[in-house]
Amino acid sequence: MDLSLEPITSDNWREVADLAPRDDQRRFVYALAARYLLLGMLEDTWHNLGAFEDGTAVAHVMYGTDPEDGSQWIGGLLVDAAHQGRGVGRRVVALLIERLREQPGPIRMSYHPDNEASRALFAGLGFVETGEMADDERIMELS
Repeated sequence: MDLSLEPITSDNWREVADLAPRDDQRRFVYALAARYLLLGMLEDTWHNLGAFEDGTAVAHVMYGTDPEDGSQWIGGLLVDAAHQGRGVGRRVVALLIERLREQPGPIRMSYHPDNEASRALFAGLGFVETGEMADDERIMELS
């Protein structure tokens, strides 16, 4: 799979903004990636990346650094419904981990306790439960 993570630009933002999960996933992620893009634009915490396969947007992911402890956070992972089931999410996270490892601090993520697919994806990449919660989500950290 030839997948690349690219910054959001004036040339690609519309394609990324239109990405949408399956209907049954909307209780865990926003209905469109556009909401994540706005978080990245309007808040200082998050940075958006689009995942592109052969020039086509297939996923969105965002990352940020906690200013208090320097930990790196992965959030806003949304794989378009038409591109699920092929390992896109796993590849996106693996590519982002490569980037985040260049920075000091642990790499973390959080997930809704009912989102078994997210837990399994991150556990398969080496994340372990910390026993901590952020709002109503469980926190995992890359071991």
